[in-house]
Amino acid sequence: MADTPQDQDNVIALDRWRDFNDAEPQNPDAVYVRDFSETTEEIKARMVFNIRGVLSYLLPGGVYRAGKFVAGDVRGNRGDSLSVELTGPKAGMWHDFATGEGGDIIALWAAVSGHDTRTDFPAIMEDIRGWLDGYTRTYHDSRPTKPKSPPLDELGPVTAKWDYRDGDGNLIANVYRYDPPGGKQFRPWDVINRKTQAPDPRPLYNQPGIKAAHDVVLVEGEKSAQALIDTGISATTAMNGAKAPIEKTDWSPLKGKRVLVWPDKDGPGWQYAMAASQAILAAGAISVSVLLPPDDKPDKWDAADAVEEGLDVVEFIKTAPTQSVFAPVRAVNAHTLRDLLGDVSPMPEDIIAPRVLTPSGMLVFGGAPKVGKSDFLLSWLVHMAAGVAFLSFAPPRPLKVFYLQAEIQYHYLRERIRQINLPPEIIGDAQDKLVVTPQLKLILNDAGLEAVSGLIRKHFPNGLDIIVIDPIRNVFDGGEPGASENDNNAMLFFLRDRVEKLRD
Repeated sequence: MADTPQDQDNVIALDRWRDFNDAEPQNPDAVYVRDFSETTEEIKARMVFNIRGVLSYLLPGGVYRAGKFVAGDVRGNRGDSLSVELTGPKAGMWHDFATGEGGDIIALWAAVSGHDTRTDFPAIMEDIRGWLDGYTRTYHDSRPTKPKSPPLDELGPVTAKWDYRDGDGNLIANVYRYDPPGGKQFRPWDVINRKTQAPDPRPLYNQPGIKAAHDVVLVEGEKSAQALIDTGISATTAMNGAKAPIEKTDWSPLKGKRVLVWPDKDGPGWQYAMAASQAILAAGAISVSVLLPPDDKPDKWDAADAVEEGLDVVEFIKTAPTQSVFAPVRAVNAHTLRDLLGDVSPMPEDIIAPRVLTPSGMLVFGGAPKVGKSDFLLSWLVHMAAGVAFLSFAPPRPLKVFYLQAEIQYHYLRERIRQINLPPEIIGDAQDKLVVTPQLKLILNDAGLEAVSGLIRKHFPNGLDIIVIDPIRNVFDGGEPGASENDNNAMLFFLRDRVEKLRD
C-alpha cells in the first residue's frame, strides 16, 4: 500500500501487482496482466524524469509558463486553472484551483484518462508502463494456464512507441520502433482492426493538439514531432514520415490551419514536403509554407536534431526563411452562347440585394469628406447584421459582419453609435453579429494581416459574411515604401495581396 498518508490521499499505490489465482477463470474474456518488477515509486520517478513528455502527451493543449505547466482542466481545455510543478521535490504534483482536485503525476494520469486510482490502479499502471517503455498489453486465452510473457519481436525489443489518437483523444493506432543491427525499423498497429498494419486512411499524429491550435508544424517522423511538442509547439507527422503515401493519409485535421512543413534536409524530404503541401491545401488549410533548412546543417538534419542541439526552435520557426506554397491554378473554362442561354439554374443568392454585394464580390463605398459616410455605413451594417432591409438594400438573413475601423477611437465610436438612434429591436438582433474595431493603428502588411485574421477568427470561428475596411488609406500597403492609394499599381497590389489574402 502507499508508504505515507499523503501518498494514500493522492493514489493507492501497489508496489507489485501479480495474479496468484491458479483456478480456472470464470470470465471468458479475462485479461492477464504481466508481472512487472518496478515499484510504483520507480515508475513515478521515471515519469518525473520525462515530465515534459508526459505532460505534453496527457494535455497537448497546455503550455509551459514561469517554470510550471498550466492547462484549463484535466480535459485539456485551454486556460491556467490547472498547474503542475516541473522541478524540485514537488515535481509532478498538480492542483486544479477551479475544482480543488490534485495529487501526484500518477493521479494526473488517472484523472486525464478518466480512471479511479482506488479501483483501476493496475490498469493505470499498465497504461503508464506501456507509454514509458513501449510494452503492450497482452491478452491471453482464458483456459487455465498461467499467463505468459509476450513473444519477443523478431526485430528485438521495442525501443520507442507512439500513440495516434483522433481529435477527441480516442486511440486509433500505435507505431513501434525497433533498432535491429540492420538499422531502425517501424511497425504500425491498427488498434481498431487489431492488425499489424497501418489504418486506412492513415491518421496524423497529435490530433488533439492539432484540434486546439491555429498553427501546426508538419515534420517527418514521430520522433521529430514529439520533440517539438515537448517544447510547446503544435506539431504532427504523417505515419511513415517521408515514406507516407500522400493519397492514403487523412489530411482533414489540418483544415482551417496555418501549416509550416519542416522537411528533413535531403532530396526526399523536400520532395515529400512539396507533395504533402499540395495535399494539405486541398484539405482546406488556410496557408502552407515550407521551411528552408539552414545551409550549414548536415544532410538529413531535422527538427529532432534541432531540439537536441539546444536550438530555440520557437524563435527559429519565427525567423527561418520559408517558401510559400500555393494550390495549382485550376483549369479555366469557356462557355458557348448556347450553354449560357440554356442554363436556367437558380442564381446565387445575393449577400446584399439587389446585386449590391454578391458572393466573392467587392464593394467600394466613397464620398466627399464630412458628408456622413461613417454614420451611413454604421446604420447600414447594423441593419444587415439584424437581417433587416435598409433603404432598398436587403440581406437574405442576419449577416455576420467584421468592421475593420481605423479612424474613430473607442469612446467616440460608442458615442457615435448611440447618436445614430437606431431602433432597439434592430440593435438587439444585431448586437452579436456586428464586430467593430476601435481605430486600429496598423498597416495591412503581412504582420497586419496576421493580427486582423486572428481577431476575425476569434469572433467568427465558423466564418462570416462581410469584411469592411474603413478607411482604406489608414491601413493601405502598396508593397513599396511611399506607395500611394492613388497609384493604380499600388492599389492593385493592395487589393490582390492584402484584401484578397484577408478574405481567403
